[in-house]
Order: sequence, then C-alpha cells, then structure tokens
Amino acid sequence: MTLHTGRMDPDTFRGDVGVEGGDVYWRRRVSVLTGMLVVVAVVAWACASGTDKPTTATKAGSGGTDAMVVSLPSPKFSAPAPSPTPFGSPSPGSSPASGSPKPAPARRNGDPCEGKDLVISLRANQETYRGAEDPGFLLTVVNIGDVACVADLGPRTLEMRISTGGERVWSTADCVAGEGIDRQLLHRGVPFVRTILWPRTRSVLDCAAKAPSAHKGTYVALARIGSLKSSRNVFHLK
Repeated sequence: MTLHTGRMDPDTFRGDVGVEGGDVYWRRRVSVLTGMLVVVAVVAWACASGTDKPTTATKAGSGGTDAMVVSLPSPKFSAPAPSPTPFGSPSPGSSPASGSPKPAPARRNGDPCEGKDLVISLRANQETYRGAEDPGFLLTVVNIGDVACVADLGPRTLEMRISTGGERVWSTADCVAGEGIDRQLLHRGVPFVRTILWPRTRSVLDCAAKAPSAHKGTYVALARIGSLKSSRNVFHLK
C-alpha cells in the first residue's frame, strides 16, 4: 500500500486550465467581470436619473486605483443658455428698464366721446295710454367725462326702440330721411334732451307704405347708443 504525504501535487487544481488553455480561462474571467460592471452601470444610471452628475463604478479587485467611468446622459432636458446681448441693449421680449407704460395723452375739448363718458336715460311721460293718445318719451344724454366731447346723436346712432314679447315693433332708426347724423358738442354735466312721440304704428320695410297700427297691450321702450343702454320703460296701450 502506498502512502501519500501531505504535500499536494502543484498541478492538482490546474486541470481546467491545462485542458482549455490559459487564454480561455482569462477570457471567461474578463467576460464575468465585464458583465458585473454593466449591471453596476445600469443600477447607477437608474439611481442617477434625477441628477445631472455622472456615475462612476470602481473596477473590481483589491487595492486597485483605476476606475471605469460610466457617463450616461441625463433624461432631463436642459434649455440652451440665452445668447449675450450688447451692453445697454434690452434682450428680445424684455420690457424697458422703467417697466411702466407710457401715459395716455391728455384729452382735449372737442375730442370724440368715449363710452365711459356718456350716460343715457329714457323716461315715459306716463304708464298707460288710452284711445288715440300717443306715448311720449324724454331721452337725455349726459357727458360725465373731464372734457367736452363730440357725439353723433342722430336717430340712427341714438336709437329708441319699442318691442313687445321680445318682438321688435318700432324704432327711430327706421325710415330716416338723409344721413340721420347729428353731431353735438356735449359739455360736462349739461344734458342733451330729446322728446320722442311714438305714433302707435309698427315699422314696415317699405317706408312709402302705410304703417299698420299697433295693438293694445304691454310694451317696452329702450334707448341705446353703441353698446350703452338706458333702463327699460314698461308701458301699456289701452
């Protein structure tokens, strides 16, 4: 019987290397190491997706000082920096240094009236009209602006309209002869007054034709100039 001593054969654990060759052995180790680095790089990218700093993964091995740098683009989008502008020139889209708008030019007497300058009022002289009595109305326009202004108060522009049940019955703008323009200089606080009589007829397309009489009932009168309107006047024909 042959006894073996405690000393091992130096080639005992080299069977794989001897069979496949040292080159195959180291290729396998490099492949495994590379796979590990790829996994580390992917994990590092996932963790760094919310930051702009690159991620570094240290090379495996004890005491090694070399590092394999994995620099991956951040998923965030960063806008390009604005191009410099010449000194003293405002950048595009910027407001002047003062930041305050230019004051509006002062208005002068005789300028056109603005909507905010005028107040319109319409009032019927009574609530009920009987028989052949024609309804009468007092129409006033007052300038409350700072300066005297000019407004067209002709029957086409300054209109009084009568309706019933939402149906248009009659208007001062119907069948007006000529241009129907009446420009007035309105002084502050001085009312322009016009009296209007409704002949109890309905407006027709053919102004030469005889207008039919309005029926008895409840009617509404309203005055307007542009987008300005007076209060509604409700009255009755008996």
